Amino acid sequence: MKKKIVFWGVILSMGAMLSSCATVDKPEIKAIDDKPKISKTVQHEKTTIASKKGLKRKVAIARFTNETKYGQSFFIDDSNDRIGKQAVDILSSKLVETEKFILLERADLDKITKELAMENYEPLKNMADYLIVGSVTEFGRKDQGEVGIFSRTKRQIAFAKVNVRLIEVRSGQILYSEEGEGEAFSEAGTVFGVGERAGYDSAINDKALYAAITNLASNVIENLLDRPWRSYLLGYEDGKLIMAGGNSQNIKTGDIFQVMKEGKKVKNPQTNMMITLPGTQVGKIKAVMSVGSTPDSEVTLCDIVEGDFSEYTSSKKFDQLFIQEN
Repeated sequence: MKKKIVFWGVILSMGAMLSSCATVDKPEIKAIDDKPKISKTVQHEKTTIASKKGLKRKVAIARFTNETKYGQSFFIDDSNDRIGKQAVDILSSKLVETEKFILLERADLDKITKELAMENYEPLKNMADYLIVGSVTEFGRKDQGEVGIFSRTKRQIAFAKVNVRLIEVRSGQILYSEEGEGEAFSEAGTVFGVGERAGYDSAINDKALYAAITNLASNVIENLLDRPWRSYLLGYEDGKLIMAGGNSQNIKTGDIFQVMKEGKKVKNPQTNMMITLPGTQVGKIKAVMSVGSTPDSEVTLCDIVEGDFSEYTSSKKFDQLFIQEN
């Protein structure tokens, strides 16, 4: 009887000791908050793919650099900023996925220019409406662990923080600023010396950066969509007004647009900047036909449906006019 009591006492004591050990799960990599908090506007647009798409804004990512000490060394120059290039590619893919923007290349524009020069083509001169400028402001790693009587665990954690600015090209004004954070970790451990032993895991670095950019992407996209779309009149031929832009900007036959005359430009003494006063409507035009194959060459022929354009069609001077959504 005493032997049985001793036996069960040993079993219970071992169970108590094991319960005090550090818990060990199967090694895995987890990204924290790697899905963006999508706004209702963007969610609605994804669920109504069949509906008419809005007019596309021209956007370019001008710069995305790694401003942290991580990944920097004497053997890597400024042109080999791996983390910055990763950030550009991730944010570019997020913008392209929406099908709401004409995304212009800037990071590798020198390579495109070199290709064009081989056939004596002119360099690209397609100006963006908005520029996105960003940087990785925090990037690092840390290790955490738990040690029990018979077990131990090790967790490797990577974290990243990115900041972006949205700039209106025509005024040079910063319209919007956003910050995003991301974290990822991998975990491994042993019990009685048996289990996984974690070496350096570099995959979580990429996942942390991806999570940080994804967390701010939806806000950047929605802010861009809130910005006004604008185009211009290029000429008047055979009774048709010629408007810049076409199919790539989702301009469809039958679309109605407002033609506005720019307001007077005055200097604001408070900011020392030139501002344009609200414009006046000249009339409305209707898209009849789009021609051209690229955003640079596309134009749309339009009929006048409202207003008097004789002052501009006779002189063929349209520099004071601009077109906006109806």
